[in-house]
Amino acid sequence: MIRTSCKNHKKELLTRILPVSSESIHFYEKKLKKDLFNKENLTILPSDTLNALQEAVQILKEGLYPVAFPTETVYGLGADATNSEAAMSIFRVKSRPADNPLIVHISSLNQLQRLFQPDFKSSKAESLIPPVYIPLINQFWPGPLTIILPARHLKISPVVSAKKDTVAVRMPSNLIALALITLFDMPIAAPSANISTRPSPTLASHVYHDLKGKIPIILDGGPCNIGLESTVIDGLVDPPVILRPGSISKEQIKACGGKWENIVVYTNKNENKTSETVARAPGMKYKHYSPKAKVVLFEHVSEESVIEWVMQNINTDIEKKMNIGIMRTMNWKREKLNDIFLNWKTLDCELGYTGTEITKNLFSALRNMDYHNIDLVLVEGISEEKEGLAIMNRIRTSASIIISN
Repeated sequence: MIRTSCKNHKKELLTRILPVSSESIHFYEKKLKKDLFNKENLTILPSDTLNALQEAVQILKEGLYPVAFPTETVYGLGADATNSEAAMSIFRVKSRPADNPLIVHISSLNQLQRLFQPDFKSSKAESLIPPVYIPLINQFWPGPLTIILPARHLKISPVVSAKKDTVAVRMPSNLIALALITLFDMPIAAPSANISTRPSPTLASHVYHDLKGKIPIILDGGPCNIGLESTVIDGLVDPPVILRPGSISKEQIKACGGKWENIVVYTNKNENKTSETVARAPGMKYKHYSPKAKVVLFEHVSEESVIEWVMQNINTDIEKKMNIGIMRTMNWKREKLNDIFLNWKTLDCELGYTGTEITKNLFSALRNMDYHNIDLVLVEGISEEKEGLAIMNRIRTSASIIISN
């Protein structure tokens, strides 16, 4: 057991991994797709899954510790989004800066409707959401899309929004996540379930590695289907902006038509890093997704140029014991990098040949570099089309050096 502090007193905390299965979870459709995930439509067969979910709900209600759970993107670290003390526990556990906002996870539009302030209510949740979002909600919810809403209308803790005037909201598609939120019957604020700055977790074992002794339970639903965080969009501005690229691509969003045909991707190149707009969504302000090793990203660079860079920048005599990791994507061939393998202890990792494969394998591969005590990671970049935009966003954020032609 590991000692940890909570509310100024010491307490022994044992982190348990509880297996859960989506096969025990059933939602029975009655009306609209977005209203499907309500308590009256939910059945969970008597099982270890039901017991684990009930225990997680009880911990969420107590509000002392967050709970780790799977989503389709990455594992999340959740707490009651309306409870400031509960939300603060997320920041403490992750060592997360207080000005880095969280995403609010809901299980239905009805649940979102209940979050609106009494003086801002109507009969349908759709009429409370800015109309610009409706085509995207119809197309991508439940799923890995996060929308930005005005915080003043919602009964959400200011801790969750980092005291900003907006709040990020999404409806996950993972059945375990939906069942947890539905049983809790309140929105759950949840960032990725890792120590801040580290690669996001796509397995329960990743969560355990980072947070053992800091949280009571991890719901283990197996590997995440997507492996990359949600796309965050802001439709409150004109033109609308992708604040954080994700598995819902720019091309998919543009295809929804209307205002979304003009969507742009956020860049902070010309912006003061301390400005309010930098932290309107998670993943925008601070270094993220980084292994302990130094990451060097090569954009449109051949294997020969990689070898040349290594030979010029690493002294083979002084740094002979350096461990080098190579993360290949669509073009680099292992045999063309033999000079690196001959001179250093090297770990070779093929991320995949498609955007979907690379997305699913990226964070796990970065964590694997730390597991093998790699000192330097050489990463092959890809085109920024479709999933490539999100993949390159994550790699650039983790990189210490970027080499491009």
